[in-house]
Amino acid sequence: MLQRHTPSPDWTGLPIVLVGLMGAGKSTVGRRLAARLHLPFVDADSEIEAAAGMSISDIFDRFGEAHFRDGERRVIARLIDGTPKVIATGGGAFINDETRALILESALAIWLDANTAVLADRVGRRDTRPLLRDRDPRKVLDDLAKIRNPIYALAPIRVPSHHAPHEATVNAILKALDL
Repeated sequence: MLQRHTPSPDWTGLPIVLVGLMGAGKSTVGRRLAARLHLPFVDADSEIEAAAGMSISDIFDRFGEAHFRDGERRVIARLIDGTPKVIATGGGAFINDETRALILESALAIWLDANTAVLADRVGRRDTRPLLRDRDPRKVLDDLAKIRNPIYALAPIRVPSHHAPHEATVNAILKALDL
């Protein structure tokens, strides 16, 4: 059963972990948020690629999604080390039970929630997403949203991500954090 967690009133000192569907802006917003908070920024997907010595697309192609998700879980566990930072996760990271439990217990999760039409427009600009390869992005994102949004909703903070400058999303996060 899914349970909603309430953020600690004192989130300072915890890593901030951005979750949400692909294209929600986790990496771009995360970099800007980290700069505004004077914290380090880490992109979990980049860390996975560095650890594997290959791109995420290549990991999916050579080893499959299950292998990728296992590596993703291990990398995120390493990144959530108790030091303050902003971490952008891949769209499926928070769906993994173990990864989600770790994030909810040891970090502050923020769900960047965007309409699938907005997401499809954003992700359609590049051909680097393994789950979208040779498929209709809007259909895939609609299907993923039905499954994943109830799980993303477990994040204690939800911030809408619209067709707007990324700085607007950063400002919305800072407002949600009472900063």
